Amino acid sequence: MAEKYELKDIEGIGPATASKLNDAGFYSVESIAVAPIKELMDKSGISFDTAAKIAEAARQLIKIDFITAKELWNRRQSMMRISTGCKSLNELLGGGIETQAMTEYWGEYSSGKSQLCMKLSIMVQLPFESGGLNGRALFVDTEGTFSPQRVYQMAEAMGVEPEKILENIVYARCYNSDHQTLIVDHAFKLCQEENVKLVVVDSITSHWRADYVGRENLSERQQKLNHHLHKLLRLAEVLNLAVVVTNQVQANPATFFGDPNRPAGGNVLAHASTHRVLLRKSKGNVRMAKITDSPCLPGDSEAFFAITEKGVEDVQIKEKNRGEEE
Repeated sequence: MAEKYELKDIEGIGPATASKLNDAGFYSVESIAVAPIKELMDKSGISFDTAAKIAEAARQLIKIDFITAKELWNRRQSMMRISTGCKSLNELLGGGIETQAMTEYWGEYSSGKSQLCMKLSIMVQLPFESGGLNGRALFVDTEGTFSPQRVYQMAEAMGVEPEKILENIVYARCYNSDHQTLIVDHAFKLCQEENVKLVVVDSITSHWRADYVGRENLSERQQKLNHHLHKLLRLAEVLNLAVVVTNQVQANPATFFGDPNRPAGGNVLAHASTHRVLLRKSKGNVRMAKITDSPCLPGDSEAFFAITEKGVEDVQIKEKNRGEEE
């Protein structure tokens, strides 16, 4: 197991600087090592020279500057997976939702994005042998789609204690993009203190599209969104947890053939997401999931699943055939 360091172990950090960093939301050596120097300065009020010095010392302490591919391979052995509760989806995702990565579900309304996120918030709490991580979930709700009644129903149908499940989901309702950014800033401390192993943002682009309207605001929106996404990625890698985001679609009016829908957020979100999964409605309660981008999962792979009382389950062959015909 890797050695655990504290802020006081970083050369150049005394009690006063440590207090400033803690107040600014930096509680671990890893969070300082991966933070931009400008962010360290702006949030803690320390000078450029001090920020640059402690950032370099933090990187050297945990040895993240230069490593061999073999060392990276060894680090990746600590990566874990959360079962979706559905065999076909797990196979599509290479075994489940992985930690140290950001998985994006995108698709039209009613395609099953929020249902999957609520199911994952239950699954992460289960023991390792049952496909969970013995951890809690942080659910950042930007659209008011989280339903405690639905989570209760899923948990009850699965045979686990519903009230205990609800107690282990930390819920945050955010109302604009600035609030969303602030919640993620505070998540670094929360996730460490509350043993959070899954962070859900449902949806990632909703407020950004509402707060920055018009082409004249597009550049600023994309820059701030990019900064927000990289914080989520740092959160996943530093704390070895899974980040799952949902994304809306937008129509391309220039498309004359094929599906005009594409994920919102542009190239900024496309580059940030580790795995991108398209969800599409089929007949009845059947949904289709398709890998649209991933560094390691087979491209254009598909899986069918059903939305049921338990959340998501494998679809029956008969239902699947109907869905494909549709």
